[in-house]
Amino acid sequence: MHKFLFKHIDNSGLIIFRIFFGLLCFLESAGAVVTGWVKRTLIDPEFTFSFIGFEWLQPLPGNWMYVYYIVMSVFGLLIMVGYKYRFSMFMFAIMWTATYLMQKSSYNNHYYLLFLLSFLMVVLPAHRYASIDVKLNPKLKRVSMPNWCKWLFVIQLFILYTYASAAKFYPDWLDSSVVALLMRNKADYPLIGELLQNSTTHYLIAYGGILFDGLIIPLLLFKQTRKYAFFASIFFHLFNSIVFQIGIFPYLSLAFSLFFFDAKTIKDLFLKQKPYYTADEVKIPKYNNLLVSLFVVYFLIHIALPLRHYYFEDDVLWTEEGHRLSWRMMLRAKSGQTTFSVIDKATGNTIPININDYLTKKQQRGASTKPDIIWQFAQHLKQDFAKKGKSVKVYVRAYVSINGKASKKLIDPKVDLANVPWQHFKHSDWLLPSK
Repeated sequence: MHKFLFKHIDNSGLIIFRIFFGLLCFLESAGAVVTGWVKRTLIDPEFTFSFIGFEWLQPLPGNWMYVYYIVMSVFGLLIMVGYKYRFSMFMFAIMWTATYLMQKSSYNNHYYLLFLLSFLMVVLPAHRYASIDVKLNPKLKRVSMPNWCKWLFVIQLFILYTYASAAKFYPDWLDSSVVALLMRNKADYPLIGELLQNSTTHYLIAYGGILFDGLIIPLLLFKQTRKYAFFASIFFHLFNSIVFQIGIFPYLSLAFSLFFFDAKTIKDLFLKQKPYYTADEVKIPKYNNLLVSLFVVYFLIHIALPLRHYYFEDDVLWTEEGHRLSWRMMLRAKSGQTTFSVIDKATGNTIPININDYLTKKQQRGASTKPDIIWQFAQHLKQDFAKKGKSVKVYVRAYVSINGKASKKLIDPKVDLANVPWQHFKHSDWLLPSK
């Protein structure tokens, strides 16, 4: 295994990926400012729903989040040109992770992927060619890299796509009813809107998604099928970009193809002046056992995380326990109506609250259907009234519909959510059963 992992190969794919990755980091950060995402998600809300345990991580006051994202976009450009690469990459990783953890209202799997990749890219020698760092310090220049640099991406992608495919094997996806719901609000799309309402299209999307996610990595690995898989990947990701408008994820996914094609092809296309590495040396560093152990632990964690929902009671689609960090992408459509009743412990009186005074419309969607966000809002109400000198109880009535089915009660209305601790590794008993 050590000979396989530490055999050197041409590094053209990694070098070009760094350039694309930096550009996409820039576009994601700058685009969040230009499109108003930063304003809607981080500036307008009174507070944000962070990952539980990171409540202290809140947006900067005033308009400083604009500055924050502009700084991130600059780091993206520095990554692209390879200037102070490891510092720039580390700073982007830290800043992106902070914004990822501080808000869940716009949770998206590509945010999670970018968080993982950013830290992986810190340790990779992606600045050893075609970079300002090499211009300033020619001793850094290399035309090869250890084989593990390539397989780090391949294995990560295999885990991602395999779980994405497996998660779709449930009745509402297989009968295409979920897809039909997801397409319903896209009827006004120019040219394709009507086509997206067709039942045949829904089945093609449903089963095409399963097949693509399940087969794309194996097909890219084999030379005989690589070209066809790449063209299928272009169609699949451009379709997702147009229909679902999911930011940089489709283009980042296409950039991963650099690690599957022959390095000489990549060099000839993008780095014509670069020498092609053919020596096939095996250079095993002194820290090889530590490095291999870290990779094994890293991938075991990422294999285990998407399985954890099986250890919670009930259906993950209903409870959402184990939903995040699991590559469960665009699997369901949820809607709900939730009311929060605040009771003054001292008097027993009900204190009326207007949810519009606390949450933006975007946040209200999460506080209507997602159990963890509902619980967090109950905690926020408790803290808010504590500042006013009142000790309160918070009861919740939440009716939730999944995939267009009849609404059912999600939360036990007799449980005071303001005074119930969050269970990280155990099913929350205040969640009513789905059946």
